Amino acid sequence: MIRKICLLGAMLLLSACAGNDGRGLQPGIAQIDEVVARMGPPALRWEDPDGSQQLAFPRGPQGVHTFMAFFGPDQRLLRLENVLDTRHFAQIRPDKHDQNDILRLLGPPNPAWTVFFKARNELVWEWLFCDDWNQLARFDVLFDATSGIVRTTYQRPDLRGPAAIAPICSR
Repeated sequence: MIRKICLLGAMLLLSACAGNDGRGLQPGIAQIDEVVARMGPPALRWEDPDGSQQLAFPRGPQGVHTFMAFFGPDQRLLRLENVLDTRHFAQIRPDKHDQNDILRLLGPPNPAWTVFFKARNELVWEWLFCDDWNQLARFDVLFDATSGIVRTTYQRPDLRGPAAIAPICSR
């Protein structure tokens, strides 16, 4: 009996997680209201002068995804993508991007892991993600706190697994 209850609980948990990743939303058909109904309220929203919009759906702090939904001026979904990956991280240019650029590229960082280092006048934002080896990792963006410009980025394994080994994760 306990085994059946545990199995049912695991299935419900997995189905709840799958429900907010945007699966089934079709580009060109799904509209903003449908995406928000499926994925929940966005953490951030941007509107461009042409009426197109971008919405950020972070799944942290323990989740390894931030989904960005891009909409045309007609409010129809153009694309939905997970932005916490090395392809998006590689777009960041030290001395070129500021905090607003990073928010639009990666979405909001985990507030609990945001740190200010007074001695270096440096603000650090951090995200949990699934790396190219399918292991849990962390990605940091370090800003000059005066200018808000990116100084550098840093990727490292999240060693919270047994024997200080990065746990395997699922994309």
